[in-house]
Amino acid sequence: MVRRSQTSNPRSAVVLTSGADWGTRAAGQRRGSGAEFPLPRRQAAKIKALQQTIEVIRMAINAKRRPQARYMLSRARALVNALPADQTTQEREQLSLLRKKFEARGTTAAKSTKKPKSIPAARAGGKKAGAKKSTAKATQKPAPAPIPDLGNRYINRAALGYTAADEA
Repeated sequence: MVRRSQTSNPRSAVVLTSGADWGTRAAGQRRGSGAEFPLPRRQAAKIKALQQTIEVIRMAINAKRRPQARYMLSRARALVNALPADQTTQEREQLSLLRKKFEARGTTAAKSTKKPKSIPAARAGGKKAGAKKSTAKATQKPAPAPIPDLGNRYINRAALGYTAADEA
């Protein structure tokens, strides 16, 4: 049970719900875009806030925290729009690169800044990649093993159902 009323007024109606309406209540709420936060007043403070935002975006993208990166990108856009274009050329270039990296996800553009990871020699549970041997012997079929000589043996074919019982 969830208590819906958060007021301390004893006359207010308290509705107890089982929590089934959480989805409809959350649907009415909007996700914060990052643009509605209060901007700093001075221009130097805006530039500093923009640089800090760019660093946070870079860390969020590298750590694959996409919601945080999306929020900070919109916050950075609001800061860039509040500043004159001639003072934020470097920041605009950095933001465009970060936006491309954010949108790219699993493509080569996203991986271009990452260093290739070294693969450990022995992985747990995986195949071991060893040196490949020449395939000359692999293409030849191995000779079948010789059939051992068992001598003359009597097999009752009638008992096995291969011939009629009269013939045997």
